[in-house]
Amino acid sequence: MSTLYITHPAALDHQTPLGHPERPERIRAIEGVLEKERFASLIREQAPMAEMESLTLAHPEHYVVGLRDIAPREGLVRIDEDTVMSPGTFEAALRGAGGAVLAVDEVMTGRVENAFVAMRPPGHHAERTRAMGFCFFNNAAIAARHAQSRHGAQRVAILDWDVHHGNGTQDILWRDPTVMYCSTHEMPLYPGTGAASERGECDTIVNAPLAPGSDGAVFRDAMESLVLPRIEAFAPDLIVISAGFDAHWRDPLASLNFTEADFAWATVKMMDLADRFCGGRLVSVLEGGYDLEGLSRSTAAHMDALMGRDVRI
Repeated sequence: MSTLYITHPAALDHQTPLGHPERPERIRAIEGVLEKERFASLIREQAPMAEMESLTLAHPEHYVVGLRDIAPREGLVRIDEDTVMSPGTFEAALRGAGGAVLAVDEVMTGRVENAFVAMRPPGHHAERTRAMGFCFFNNAAIAARHAQSRHGAQRVAILDWDVHHGNGTQDILWRDPTVMYCSTHEMPLYPGTGAASERGECDTIVNAPLAPGSDGAVFRDAMESLVLPRIEAFAPDLIVISAGFDAHWRDPLASLNFTEADFAWATVKMMDLADRFCGGRLVSVLEGGYDLEGLSRSTAAHMDALMGRDVRI
């Protein structure tokens, strides 16, 4: 099974204030674990910068230009209480979106079976015209719509297992009957969206909120009772995972109690659906995950599953 790993050193150049959880060390932790011998067979490519035509699949041009124009030459510019731009932020965000586009190209043309894009800043809180929650461009939504516009995919399913609800992805896809957005997340928690009643105009939004303290058994039940059947009925041509690992029990920003085995289990379940409906085509993009040990262990489990290894689930 061929698995592509995409990243770029520019991910380290997005700087945040001292003590901010979304920090360059996240990428270093992932890079460190993927240097292990068992990941030597990964195909590795660097993320290109996304073109405007890709970014405007999810965001209007004036929003992209506005972010470019406020990017600082030095110091930090605060977008909101949690979201800041440094001199390296705009390129890093462009390469995050560009990495998602490249992953779709490689998967949809059959050069690889699946791909994981490890870039920061993350993307799933970025709404159509609003940067927030550490996010600037919505990489998952861009990936889905690129698969449609460039490769003719008719239906794309996005699974977001980040501990925080992907309000941005939901916002962008609210009226879209051709992209299904499914999210498991802790509730109540930032950003306050993601109730089960939020279903979108075309019933293609599937929210499975989890109570604080929920463990992997609760997550698996929500997946098997709600999320997996909805994706199966949708019969997508491509599956995209918003792979946040902050539902891990070690993570400081929330209070779910997943283990790395839960992420491996969910990965295998999505690969099974991809095999049945998508010719195995699956793209995963990094979202959250702020405890470095939990992030590295969860990423390794996710990658083991993507590479077709027997994993403890």
